[in-house]
Amino acid sequence: MGRLFWVAVGAGVTVYVVVKVRKVVRTAGPEAVAGKVQHAIEDAIDEAKAFAGRYRAASAEREAELRETFGLTQ
Repeated sequence: MGRLFWVAVGAGVTVYVVVKVRKVVRTAGPEAVAGKVQHAIEDAIDEAKAFAGRYRAASAEREAELRETFGLTQ
């Protein structure tokens, strides 16, 4: 009876380990990493576009202030 118990424990631990390893491989595999990198790049591009838009707006606003201050016309 003791041997059967330990065989069952060994089988259970094996199944548990296999399930966990498969999960790790899925989340850390090449496809998962590539997806994460692609998402990070897309986020960086979106942030750069937003920054460029804010920069252009602030630049135009400052130019208008300077033109008004120095009495220049466009």
